[in-house]
Amino acid sequence: MFIGYPEGVKGYKLWCLEDGHKKCIISRDVVFNESEMAYKTTSNTNKGQLDPAPEKAMFEVEPTDTTQSKQDDNIPPEEECLEGTQPDVEDETNDYLLARDRTRRQIKPPKKFGYVDLMAFSLVAASEVWDDEPKSYKAAMASKEKLKWGKAMDEEMKSLHDNHTWELVKKPVGAKLVSCKWVYKMKEGIPGVEHDRFKARLVARGFTQREGIDYNDVFSPVVKHKSIRILLAMVAKFDLELEQMDVKTTFLYGELEEVIYMRQPEGYEAKGKEDHVCKLNKSLYGLKQSPRQWNKRFDDFMSRIKFNRSKYDSCVYFKFITPNTFVFLLLYVDDILLTSNDKSELTMIRVSLK
Repeated sequence: MFIGYPEGVKGYKLWCLEDGHKKCIISRDVVFNESEMAYKTTSNTNKGQLDPAPEKAMFEVEPTDTTQSKQDDNIPPEEECLEGTQPDVEDETNDYLLARDRTRRQIKPPKKFGYVDLMAFSLVAASEVWDDEPKSYKAAMASKEKLKWGKAMDEEMKSLHDNHTWELVKKPVGAKLVSCKWVYKMKEGIPGVEHDRFKARLVARGFTQREGIDYNDVFSPVVKHKSIRILLAMVAKFDLELEQMDVKTTFLYGELEEVIYMRQPEGYEAKGKEDHVCKLNKSLYGLKQSPRQWNKRFDDFMSRIKFNRSKYDSCVYFKFITPNTFVFLLLYVDDILLTSNDKSELTMIRVSLK
């Protein structure tokens, strides 16, 4: 007799009905005979003999509400038909698609992307609303702080002229000019200690340069982070002297190898030479080759003061004054780290760099 399927085995679970072999067996070679039933017996009683009287069964019956039955009897046949009818479920479900019609769950963003994002957005929006920094020369001259912005631009132009960054020449025929713009930045001071500082910088629009004509190589190395960690570990281990320096107007010291013509700065056109252009002698902020030219200028200077460049890091320089006295210098664009076991040597290097 078939009683089910065994778990973990391919086959049928059967109960053997043979006398003396009543046990459960599992087999795959089975033929099902559905025309016979197990334990089927026939009645051997005489047909003429009357069946015994059936026993009476007692059931508990709850009393019915006669008023309710009367109300049910008064329902019209049409209403009975309406109540008896069932909606055609098949028509509604035939057009149902699980991927399209299933109920969607409500997607809630993680909490860490809620309040923090709103705060970041509000800070950015507030900075844009409260930003009093002009975006152009005309906006600077129209602002209420135009005197301070004008003073900042005068200082920038003075540093450019002192550094001989360009010279005014007539525009060559067919020469393409590089444009420039003023960039303004207000640095907040410490209340009660220093006032806000207004800075203006003349920046060349490097995107107007043409590769192969206005510039060639633009790569400029920086010190590796491993070198910085090694230097700081040496300072902590051997109790060395450590100083940090920042080079002002870094990119203005690079010597240009290409001939570049630039328009005169807005608001500072030379009187009587409005048709002249600026022939750049040194690099300027915004030029694509400015970082590389600054790095080459600094490397030449370090070679002149007898510093050696590391073979493993192009921005690590060292010098041994005596077998027991040494100086290490690390350069990251315009930031310099100096360390030595002799403080007087650091002072001399700092003076020579100025």
